[in-house]
Amino acid sequence: MPNEILNVVALQKFFFTTQGTVRAVDRVSFSITENETLGLVGESGSGKSTVAYTVVGIYAPTDGKIYFRGEDRSQPVAKRPKSLKRAIQIVFQDPGTSLNPRRTIKQILELPLKVHHLTAGDRKLEVANLLRRVELPADYMYKSPHMLGGGERQMVAIARALATEPKLIILDEPTSALDVSIQAKIINMLIKFQEEMNLSYLFITHDLSLMRNVATRVAIMYLGKICEVAYTAEFFRNPLHPYTKMLLSSIPVVLEEEEELKPTKVISKGEIPSPVNVPPGCSFHTRCPVRKEICMQADPEMVEASEGHFVRCHLVSGQEAVASS
Repeated sequence: MPNEILNVVALQKFFFTTQGTVRAVDRVSFSITENETLGLVGESGSGKSTVAYTVVGIYAPTDGKIYFRGEDRSQPVAKRPKSLKRAIQIVFQDPGTSLNPRRTIKQILELPLKVHHLTAGDRKLEVANLLRRVELPADYMYKSPHMLGGGERQMVAIARALATEPKLIILDEPTSALDVSIQAKIINMLIKFQEEMNLSYLFITHDLSLMRNVATRVAIMYLGKICEVAYTAEFFRNPLHPYTKMLLSSIPVVLEEEEELKPTKVISKGEIPSPVNVPPGCSFHTRCPVRKEICMQADPEMVEASEGHFVRCHLVSGQEAVASS
């Protein structure tokens, strides 16, 4: 893929517990190009945050490869070169826990500048500039995280990620804990930074409606595996996987015109199974209303149903979706 910045190939991350092996991420593959936003969407427990933590190096992969700009960077963060640590940053879901409560905002934002030796000048001036970039007053540097609101803390977390001038930022549900007005402000800010700095984003969320206006492409995760990937317009216009249809048909809308654009409602059965006890065959078959005998026997492979539109489902053959909702 041209200008590819990240390529994840057959990534696996298992956790070994007394209850059994948790297959949190199982043979996940995707790529991100420069200045692209890939939206990774799924229910709680689908493995999307584990993908984020493995890509950034917090977790070491059980198997598979992570390529950054063509080089194998599958090692955990402790073994990664500083240049890679600068290039890949992460913004966590809850800034209340990701920002050290015992440090001032100045100390928090100074740390990446010190670690990466990015400025020999006045770090106080650099911190003030970072705060202005995220539309916070410079005198906030003297405050502690607990003195700020949730949205302000998240802006500080974004400023910290920007401090190293990264090329790829992983956004792990960065707006899910915030009210709607602050969500919109942060999303607009992220879009502006992407344009100004030529950033690439891996945007992890459970909010599909958010992806319509933010993502270049959308990938749907279910029980540790990606089941569908498509460019955003195609994804919303022509969903193929029954699970994707279920998610899209569940999006709340206000107008009747919007309701007509949604796929016919797919009603699933039960809850997402435990990753310790993944069902045989297609992992979605226990909830799928259109499953066939083969779905319970064989795990489907990812196929390209149309250009740039990939789906992992036995009921999709070649160019045409056999499944109906």
